[in-house]
Amino acid sequence: MVPPADFTSYYGRPIIKAPVWKTPDVPLYLFLGGMAGGSALLAEGAALSGRPGLEKVARLAAAAGAGGGTVFLVHDLGRPERFLNMLRVFKPTSALSVGTYILSAFATFSGGAAALEVTGRFPRLKRLLGLGAAAAGPPLATYTAALLANTAVPAWHEGHQELPFVFGGSGAAAAGGVALLLAPGAELGPAARMALAGGTVELAATEVMERRLGMLAEPYHRGRAGRFMTAAKSLTVAGHVLNLLGLRWPWLRRLAGASYVAGSLTTRFGVFEAGRDSANDPKYTVVPQKERVARRQSAGKTGAAV
Repeated sequence: MVPPADFTSYYGRPIIKAPVWKTPDVPLYLFLGGMAGGSALLAEGAALSGRPGLEKVARLAAAAGAGGGTVFLVHDLGRPERFLNMLRVFKPTSALSVGTYILSAFATFSGGAAALEVTGRFPRLKRLLGLGAAAAGPPLATYTAALLANTAVPAWHEGHQELPFVFGGSGAAAAGGVALLLAPGAELGPAARMALAGGTVELAATEVMERRLGMLAEPYHRGRAGRFMTAAKSLTVAGHVLNLLGLRWPWLRRLAGASYVAGSLTTRFGVFEAGRDSANDPKYTVVPQKERVARRQSAGKTGAAV
């Protein structure tokens, strides 16, 4: 009996270069961007519905997420001037270039709105800045998915259809979770609904992505990435359960908030590690390519026969 052949590359070397981005800098940047973007939307919803305590928490969370994310991004780049140099040119075809401008605009709007929230001055200007942050929030929460998918890393590139929904839903869950932890108990309704909706979108999009990826879903289930993704799903489901039980026992919503935040954070680490693992294993680059070539050839023969 001849054993099944295993794919190997020359000398067992990777076909593509693994990302050189640092950990935990980049996963934390991905997480904070999503949380900040969701918080900016939540802050405007709280302002419109007359929930000042929730509005304050969400505005501060948005500003803190933008500031913290910028710090981790600059640390990953190595020198602050590299971030500033990216603002010298706007390149629409580069997700990183576009994202730099989104982050800069969001940080300006959210930081200004948070400062005025704390000082209590110029309420109209605060709302105007808050609206700007809310407009930039969804792009901030999802552009990082485009940034990952725009690489040659197999587990990221082939997940380009679902990753924006994974990151967007995860960011909303994190924003709702932070508010559930810190906002006044009487004003938690919008935060609870945002976390529930965001977590559901994240879980559904992740499931669809893993089913569609086929062989390329393996890195999401193995090693460190698999442990992170399993923990993320479990924490998000636990957040849902605690959130719903919080309708009867409100104190459980604080635990739900912590669970949502932890689930969103581990999702980013899981996706990041899965991408690195898929880049380091040559079979995830070559085998899907061969399958695509075979499908095209088969479709061409079928078309010629017709």
